[in-house]
Amino acid sequence: MIIPARFNGPPGSGNGGYSAGVFAAGRPLEVTLRRPPPLDTPLTTADGEVRAPDGTVVATLAPAEPIAVTVPPVSPAEAVTASKAYPGFTDHPFPTCYVCGPEHPGGLRIFPGQLPGDRTAAPWTVPAEVTAPTVWAALDCPGGWAIIGPGRPYVLGRIAVQVRALPVPGQECVVVGALAATEGRKALVHTALYGPDGAPLARARATWIAVTV
Repeated sequence: MIIPARFNGPPGSGNGGYSAGVFAAGRPLEVTLRRPPPLDTPLTTADGEVRAPDGTVVATLAPAEPIAVTVPPVSPAEAVTASKAYPGFTDHPFPTCYVCGPEHPGGLRIFPGQLPGDRTAAPWTVPAEVTAPTVWAALDCPGGWAIIGPGRPYVLGRIAVQVRALPVPGQECVVVGALAATEGRKALVHTALYGPDGAPLARARATWIAVTV
Protein backbone atom coordinates (compact mmCIF):
# COMPACT_ATOMS: atom_id res chain seq x y z
CA MET A 1 0.00 0.00 0.00
CA ILE A 2 1.10 3.57 -0.70
CA ILE A 3 -0.03 6.95 0.65
CA PRO A 4 0.20 9.30 -2.36
CA ALA A 5 1.83 12.66 -1.68
CA ARG A 6 -1.36 14.66 -2.19
CA PHE A 7 -2.89 13.03 0.92
CA ASN A 8 -0.44 14.76 3.24
CA GLY A 9 -0.90 16.01 6.76
CA PRO A 10 2.15 17.70 8.29
CA PRO A 11 4.78 18.37 5.62
CA GLY A 12 6.33 15.18 4.29
CA SER A 13 3.92 12.77 5.96
CA GLY A 14 0.47 11.33 5.32
CA ASN A 15 -2.68 12.79 6.80
CA GLY A 16 -3.35 10.69 9.86
CA GLY A 17 -7.01 9.97 9.19
CA TYR A 18 -6.54 9.15 5.53
CA SER A 19 -3.52 6.95 6.22
CA ALA A 20 -5.33 5.10 9.01
CA GLY A 21 -8.26 4.48 6.67
CA VAL A 22 -5.91 2.96 4.11
CA PHE A 23 -4.30 0.80 6.78
CA ALA A 24 -7.69 -0.41 8.07
CA ALA A 25 -8.71 -1.46 4.54
CA GLY A 26 -12.40 -1.54 5.38
CA ARG A 27 -11.96 -3.61 8.52
CA PRO A 28 -13.34 -2.59 11.97
CA LEU A 29 -9.94 -1.68 13.37
CA GLU A 30 -8.43 0.91 15.67
CA VAL A 31 -5.26 2.29 14.13
CA THR A 32 -2.43 3.66 16.27
CA LEU A 33 0.14 5.73 14.40
CA ARG A 34 3.64 5.00 15.69
CA ARG A 35 5.42 7.46 13.40
CA PRO A 36 4.36 9.94 10.69
CA PRO A 37 3.16 7.85 7.72
CA PRO A 38 5.67 8.24 4.88
CA LEU A 39 4.42 9.41 1.49
CA ASP A 40 4.88 7.64 -1.83
CA THR A 41 6.50 4.71 -0.01
CA PRO A 42 5.48 1.04 -0.31
CA LEU A 43 4.18 -0.16 3.06
CA THR A 44 3.37 -3.69 4.14
CA THR A 45 0.98 -5.12 6.71
CA ALA A 46 1.63 -8.26 8.74
CA ASP A 47 0.81 -9.45 12.25
CA GLY A 48 -1.12 -6.30 13.09
CA GLU A 49 1.64 -3.93 12.07
CA VAL A 50 2.21 -1.59 9.15
CA ARG A 51 5.89 -1.39 8.28
CA ALA A 52 8.10 0.78 6.08
CA PRO A 53 10.63 -0.85 3.72
CA ASP A 54 13.36 -0.54 6.37
CA GLY A 55 11.22 -2.47 8.87
CA THR A 56 10.19 0.57 10.91
CA VAL A 57 6.72 0.18 12.42
CA VAL A 58 4.51 2.95 11.05
CA ALA A 59 1.24 1.86 12.70
CA THR A 60 -0.32 -0.92 14.74
CA LEU A 61 -3.78 -2.35 14.13
CA ALA A 62 -6.17 -3.77 16.71
CA PRO A 63 -9.86 -4.71 16.79
CA ALA A 64 -11.87 -1.60 17.53
CA GLU A 65 -14.20 -1.44 20.49
CA PRO A 66 -17.68 -0.09 19.66
CA ILE A 67 -17.88 3.70 19.43
CA ALA A 68 -20.51 4.53 22.01
CA VAL A 69 -20.53 8.31 21.57
CA THR A 70 -22.13 10.16 18.67
CA VAL A 71 -21.58 13.90 18.42
CA PRO A 72 -25.00 15.52 17.88
CA PRO A 73 -25.63 17.13 14.49
CA VAL A 74 -25.94 20.82 13.75
CA SER A 75 -27.73 22.43 10.85
CA PRO A 76 -25.86 23.19 7.63
CA ALA A 77 -26.36 26.90 8.32
CA GLU A 78 -24.75 26.56 11.76
CA ALA A 79 -21.84 24.67 10.23
CA VAL A 80 -21.30 27.35 7.58
CA THR A 81 -21.36 30.11 10.19
CA ALA A 82 -18.89 28.26 12.43
CA SER A 83 -16.58 27.56 9.51
CA LYS A 84 -16.28 31.25 8.64
CA ALA A 85 -14.43 31.73 11.93
CA TYR A 86 -12.10 28.75 11.39
CA PRO A 87 -8.96 29.46 13.46
CA GLY A 88 -6.77 27.78 10.85
CA PHE A 89 -7.33 30.61 8.40
CA THR A 90 -4.98 32.79 10.45
CA ASP A 91 -3.00 30.36 12.62
CA HIS A 92 -2.50 26.82 11.30
CA PRO A 93 0.34 24.50 12.35
CA PHE A 94 0.13 22.59 9.05
CA PRO A 95 -1.55 24.87 6.46
CA THR A 96 -1.10 22.41 3.58
CA CYS A 97 -2.95 19.55 5.32
CA TYR A 98 -5.09 17.56 2.87
CA VAL A 99 -8.16 17.78 5.10
CA CYS A 100 -8.14 21.18 6.79
CA GLY A 101 -5.30 23.12 5.20
CA PRO A 102 -6.37 26.33 3.49
CA GLU A 103 -3.19 26.19 1.38
CA HIS A 104 -3.80 22.69 -0.05
CA PRO A 105 -5.15 23.30 -3.57
CA GLY A 106 -6.73 19.86 -3.93
CA GLY A 107 -7.69 19.07 -0.36
CA LEU A 108 -11.05 18.33 1.26
CA ARG A 109 -11.26 21.94 2.49
CA ILE A 110 -12.96 21.07 5.76
CA PHE A 111 -12.58 24.14 7.95
CA PRO A 112 -14.03 23.38 11.42
CA GLY A 113 -15.01 26.41 13.45
CA GLN A 114 -15.66 26.50 17.16
CA LEU A 115 -19.06 25.97 18.78
CA PRO A 116 -19.92 26.27 22.49
CA GLY A 117 -18.98 23.33 24.67
CA ASP A 118 -15.61 22.41 23.09
CA ARG A 119 -17.34 21.44 19.83
CA THR A 120 -16.59 22.15 16.18
CA ALA A 121 -18.56 22.06 12.96
CA ALA A 122 -17.87 22.46 9.26
CA PRO A 123 -19.65 21.96 5.96
CA TRP A 124 -18.10 19.51 3.51
CA THR A 125 -18.69 19.24 -0.20
CA VAL A 126 -18.01 15.58 -0.97
CA PRO A 127 -15.41 15.16 -3.76
CA ALA A 128 -16.02 13.23 -6.95
CA GLU A 129 -13.81 10.39 -5.77
CA VAL A 130 -14.90 9.33 -2.30
CA THR A 131 -13.72 6.16 -0.57
CA ALA A 132 -13.66 4.84 2.99
CA PRO A 133 -10.23 6.45 3.60
CA THR A 134 -11.74 9.76 2.42
CA VAL A 135 -14.36 9.46 5.17
CA TRP A 136 -11.69 8.55 7.74
CA ALA A 137 -9.85 11.71 6.68
CA ALA A 138 -12.99 13.86 6.94
CA LEU A 139 -13.52 12.59 10.50
CA ASP A 140 -9.93 13.36 11.52
CA CYS A 141 -9.23 17.09 11.74
CA PRO A 142 -12.62 18.33 13.02
CA GLY A 143 -11.85 16.47 16.24
CA GLY A 144 -8.37 17.88 16.48
CA TRP A 145 -9.61 21.45 16.17
CA ALA A 146 -11.66 20.94 19.31
CA ILE A 147 -8.34 21.07 21.21
CA ILE A 148 -5.85 22.81 18.89
CA GLY A 149 -5.18 26.41 19.87
CA PRO A 150 -2.64 29.17 19.21
CA GLY A 151 0.79 27.77 19.98
CA ARG A 152 -0.82 24.46 20.94
CA PRO A 153 -0.49 22.04 17.97
CA TYR A 154 -1.69 18.45 18.13
CA VAL A 155 -1.41 15.48 15.75
CA LEU A 156 -3.48 12.34 15.46
CA GLY A 157 -2.23 9.41 17.51
CA ARG A 158 -5.04 6.84 17.32
CA ILE A 159 -8.39 6.56 15.55
CA ALA A 160 -11.27 4.15 15.05
CA VAL A 161 -14.07 4.83 12.56
CA GLN A 162 -17.46 3.28 11.92
CA VAL A 163 -18.80 4.00 8.43
CA ARG A 164 -22.52 3.43 8.00
CA ALA A 165 -22.64 4.68 4.40
CA LEU A 166 -20.37 6.58 2.05
CA PRO A 167 -21.59 10.06 1.16
CA VAL A 168 -22.54 10.78 -2.43
CA PRO A 169 -20.15 12.89 -4.53
CA GLY A 170 -21.30 16.48 -4.66
CA GLN A 171 -23.40 16.25 -1.50
CA GLU A 172 -23.20 19.05 1.06
CA CYS A 173 -22.51 17.22 4.31
CA VAL A 174 -21.74 18.41 7.84
CA VAL A 175 -18.86 17.21 10.03
CA VAL A 176 -18.91 17.84 13.77
CA GLY A 177 -16.34 17.25 16.48
CA ALA A 178 -16.22 17.37 20.26
CA LEU A 179 -13.55 17.21 22.94
CA ALA A 180 -14.31 14.45 25.46
CA ALA A 181 -11.33 14.55 27.85
CA THR A 182 -7.70 15.54 28.22
CA GLU A 183 -4.89 13.82 30.11
CA GLY A 184 -1.42 15.28 29.96
CA ARG A 185 -0.44 15.58 26.29
CA LYS A 186 -3.39 13.44 25.15
CA ALA A 187 -6.88 14.54 24.12
CA LEU A 188 -9.81 12.20 23.48
CA VAL A 189 -12.18 13.49 20.81
CA HIS A 190 -15.20 12.27 18.86
CA THR A 191 -16.41 13.23 15.41
CA ALA A 192 -19.44 12.47 13.26
CA LEU A 193 -20.45 12.92 9.63
CA TYR A 194 -24.02 13.75 8.61
CA GLY A 195 -25.62 13.80 5.19
CA PRO A 196 -27.53 16.78 3.79
CA ASP A 197 -30.76 15.33 5.20
CA GLY A 198 -29.23 14.97 8.66
CA ALA A 199 -28.79 11.20 8.35
CA PRO A 200 -25.74 9.88 10.26
CA LEU A 201 -23.14 8.48 7.86
CA ALA A 202 -20.09 7.79 10.05
CA ARG A 203 -18.53 8.46 13.43
CA ALA A 204 -15.09 8.24 14.99
CA ARG A 205 -13.18 8.14 18.24
CA ALA A 206 -9.64 9.47 18.29
CA THR A 207 -6.72 10.36 20.52
CA TRP A 208 -4.66 13.41 19.63
CA ILE A 209 -1.17 14.12 20.97
CA ALA A 210 0.31 17.55 21.71
CA VAL A 211 3.54 18.17 19.80
CA THR A 212 6.16 20.86 19.32
CA VAL A 213 6.58 22.25 15.81
